[in-house]
Amino acid sequence: MFRTAGAEPAPTSSGTLVAAVVQAGARLFDTPANLAAAERWIRDAAGQGARLVVLPEAYLGGCPKGLDFGVTVGTRTPEGRELFRRYFESAVEVSGPQVRRLAGVTRELGVHAVVGAVERAGATLCCVALYFGPQGCLGKHRKLMPTAAERTIWGSGDGSTMPVLHAGRAAFPAAICWENDMPLFRTALYGKGVDVWCAPTVDDRESRQATTKHIALEGRCFALSANQYLRRSAPPADVHPVQGDDPDTVLMGGGSTVVSPLGEVLAGPPRASSPSSSTSVTSHAHASTATPSATTPARTSSPSPSTRRHAAHIPDRAYCRQRDVHPPGVPGFTVRPEPMSELSERVRAWRRQCS
Repeated sequence: MFRTAGAEPAPTSSGTLVAAVVQAGARLFDTPANLAAAERWIRDAAGQGARLVVLPEAYLGGCPKGLDFGVTVGTRTPEGRELFRRYFESAVEVSGPQVRRLAGVTRELGVHAVVGAVERAGATLCCVALYFGPQGCLGKHRKLMPTAAERTIWGSGDGSTMPVLHAGRAAFPAAICWENDMPLFRTALYGKGVDVWCAPTVDDRESRQATTKHIALEGRCFALSANQYLRRSAPPADVHPVQGDDPDTVLMGGGSTVVSPLGEVLAGPPRASSPSSSTSVTSHAHASTATPSATTPARTSSPSPSTRRHAAHIPDRAYCRQRDVHPPGVPGFTVRPEPMSELSERVRAWRRQCS
């Protein structure tokens, strides 16, 4: 079932995980404000019963979508260097006070959170997903390959930070933006066991919806895509994104989504069709271990689409998967001892050969 903003939280059971997806924009060069907002979102979601909260890509540190930092092949402008200095100083260190503050919040509330951030690692910036839980900061995942021009500002991950964590019995990894379109990356995570797929992103294209649904179906898991919504009025006036300087110009258009293991959209995607019209969704969808119930999310008016949130009640153990069999010789794969009743004898024999 879905509920509108202000309604009482849906009932939960010991076999249910409540997960929340936050859609909100991060202000460039204002990490203290973004940190305070992240804490508010986590507390708000926890107050509504969420035990897992997913925030968008680069929420701490900001995503400079539409800026080029004065870079062309062979040259960099002094203005672009100064802009990058400001961006570099806005990043966070995993051992720094910003991360410790959020770690204290999740420790206090007893919840898990996946928070997109820009990590300052020596002289390199990395796009990361930070993992938090009742024990504090649990680790990070560095984006393996920044997309296109992101490579001028973010370094690449080396594949050593690809954990799958657990909230109760529900296993969840994080895949950042374009990583969701990388088949081998997805395959490596599926091999570790996934119940809830967390996808912080800033990709607001309609094709992202198809990707999220595909992952949910392919992995037989719940897919949670958390995107930013940001207008031109939010970044400082002295930066000039390619999208233009009209204050109502949408730099990142949202589209956060919660999808069931059967590919059904349980919540979202909220968007603003024009600068003068917006909607707000606060939805709770209950999915049992047998058949999920889903209806059209309720929508209510609000002043801004930048403060939208969805939450889905997710069972600790998702639907029966048909990913018992993994190709032999692929790193990171383990064969999971799951029931084989729905698989043919030929596939059973293949699995015995792989074990």
